[in-house]
Amino acid sequence: MGAEFIGLLGVIVLVVLLLFFRMWIGLAMALVGFAGVFYLQGFKQAFGVISTVPYETVAYYPMTALPLFVLMGVIVGNTSIGEDLYYAVYKWIGALRGGLASATVLACAVFAAITGSSATGTVLMAKVALPQMQKYKYDDAMASGCIASAGTMGILIPPSMGLILYGLLTEQSVGKLFIAGFLPGILLTVLFILAIVFTTTLRPDLGPAGPKATFRVKMASLKKTWHVVLLFLLVLGGIYQGIFTPTEAGAIGAFGAFVIVVLTRQLTYKIFLAILKEAGATSAMIFLIIIGAFIFMKFLGISKLPFALVEIIERLQVSKYVVFAGIILLYIVLGMFLEVYSAVTFTIPIIYPVILALGFDPIWFGVIVVLVIEMGLITPPVGMNAFILAGMTELPLQTIFKGVAPFLLAIILCIVLLTIFPDIALFLTRAM
Repeated sequence: MGAEFIGLLGVIVLVVLLLFFRMWIGLAMALVGFAGVFYLQGFKQAFGVISTVPYETVAYYPMTALPLFVLMGVIVGNTSIGEDLYYAVYKWIGALRGGLASATVLACAVFAAITGSSATGTVLMAKVALPQMQKYKYDDAMASGCIASAGTMGILIPPSMGLILYGLLTEQSVGKLFIAGFLPGILLTVLFILAIVFTTTLRPDLGPAGPKATFRVKMASLKKTWHVVLLFLLVLGGIYQGIFTPTEAGAIGAFGAFVIVVLTRQLTYKIFLAILKEAGATSAMIFLIIIGAFIFMKFLGISKLPFALVEIIERLQVSKYVVFAGIILLYIVLGMFLEVYSAVTFTIPIIYPVILALGFDPIWFGVIVVLVIEMGLITPPVGMNAFILAGMTELPLQTIFKGVAPFLLAIILCIVLLTIFPDIALFLTRAM
């Protein structure tokens, strides 16, 4: 059997382990990678891979950014900062038709800019925004669909864990990926709000207007949010201006978040221990996934499967956009069954060489990948954000999945616009 066939067989085995045996992604990729190298090059080479890759992975300096941004997000997620953001936006636009839903989207966008997590935003808004929307007689599908969808922006708007993972696996600049995700994040926020406006215009009963607030109350609501906005501008602005690297930005962001919770007297000993435990567990989990991915990538490199795929595609002589559409469809399907880290680490070693060979910009493609995976977070049968929301409330999954439909269309439109106008993602990176 040829090496390429062994590589293909390894991919098939990995799919079986992930989808049918539900094996953890890090372990599955490490096992398949080790077995593949062992078969192709013997035990000595296989043992060399598993003994060197873990150290090389954690010793890689850009990796330091990951636990630092995780720590920043966990600190913010364990305090009332997210609630303060929601209530500030709620006071300003809640009186509009669909205003509470739009406030949820805006609050999630800002919250995503300091946490980088989709699950955190979904959990927070389920606690804070859902009771308010139910109080003012919002349709359950509209309210739950809005929360589940808005939460997905956590993996697009920097500091995005999805973009960090993509950058580490492809050796692309994490800083450029962050900057590239900024304008698409704003675009998606606007499209989500337009989806709400359009839906509530057709059906006003889905999102009635909330209470009006005086100008004094609106201004007062901003007092608890300025430090969060300042932290975001400091982190992203510092990267954009070249003042510090993404790794240094992660350290500054984590320290800044820590200072904020200390000054606002929200940090207790119990919360401090919970933050360290959650940040450590999350970082360790992601590191182990990346280690497994690099072992699997070593195997694919030896098998030359990605290069064989490139040759096959070149022989087909089809438009690169047809191949791109097929890749997008693959990500949509995988996103229905795998969470973001699994989908990225499983596919990038195989697809990335194809994308480079087709001439697509790797930074732009990273943003597209994250956007498509966002769809998977709210798409049946798995839809992680939908399941999180259903688990926290008494709302049935059917209601939530019904409510996300307008937002899925908004994500698709965002992908189409980025494909037609790639400069939406690349304009700021070229100005760096």
